[in-house]
Amino acid sequence: MGVFFFGMGYSSEATARALHALRDPDIPVFGTVRDLGAARSREAVRLHGFEGNARGHFGNDLARATHVIVSIPPGDSGDPVLDHHADQIAAAPDLKWLCYFSTVGVYGDFGGAVVDETADTQPINRRSQQRVVVEQQWRDFAVARGVPLLILRLAGIYGPGRSAFDKLREGTARRIVKPRQVFNRIHVEDIGRIAALAAFARLGGTFNLADDMPAPPQDVVAHAATLLGVEPPPEQPFDTAEMTPMARSFYADNKRVSNAAIKRALGIDLLYPSYREGLAAILAQEMK
Repeated sequence: MGVFFFGMGYSSEATARALHALRDPDIPVFGTVRDLGAARSREAVRLHGFEGNARGHFGNDLARATHVIVSIPPGDSGDPVLDHHADQIAAAPDLKWLCYFSTVGVYGDFGGAVVDETADTQPINRRSQQRVVVEQQWRDFAVARGVPLLILRLAGIYGPGRSAFDKLREGTARRIVKPRQVFNRIHVEDIGRIAALAAFARLGGTFNLADDMPAPPQDVVAHAATLLGVEPPPEQPFDTAEMTPMARSFYADNKRVSNAAIKRALGIDLLYPSYREGLAAILAQEMK
């Protein structure tokens, strides 16, 4: 088994750790970063530079991969991995499995209703519209190559170093209140564990990866403040809050994302079924 990650970022690092922890610390892992010179070294991972605008040079590492995981978002011209490396991936002699990290943003707005993988994709913003196109491109590629493809549609990612605690400490946390608005989240360790288990099982298909408890974003900030023993920031009405167009666009999607299919397929439950368990674990880790 050899695993090649396009985009060795937060979720990919968690997946690499899980691959080694759950199966074998000697599994060869390779990954790309945009700026190889500025990248910090990753333990047990060999890094290559890949900016996404030209073909990368990976020696023999991509050719020897049995599993390829793509965690790079689409660019204006499409998927940079397919644009520059489809032929090399297709030619990898021992390739057995592909995985693409997508987003629950592909569903668009459902007015707070529950959505599962059978729901229509009706993305609102251009970023999510591109994801729908690229998902299908990867499905077509996988069929042509004859290997299973797993598409994981991820909810909002949080974890150590990227949680409401950090925003509270930085003074950037806000409690924006839009009535009846909810979001799902997913702890990065759940992403890593589930992606690793799916890799071992060579699971194919399209699955949501979100927590069990969609919740208003202001509740998460308030709970984090309580755990830290600090005052939460004041609530601000969504209609009058000053926000960037991108930040405001996230509130256009309102849905409750079902994760039942991926849990059933792998026979597992989440490590952190809600932000409450996830935040508690992050704080406990910080206090060690």
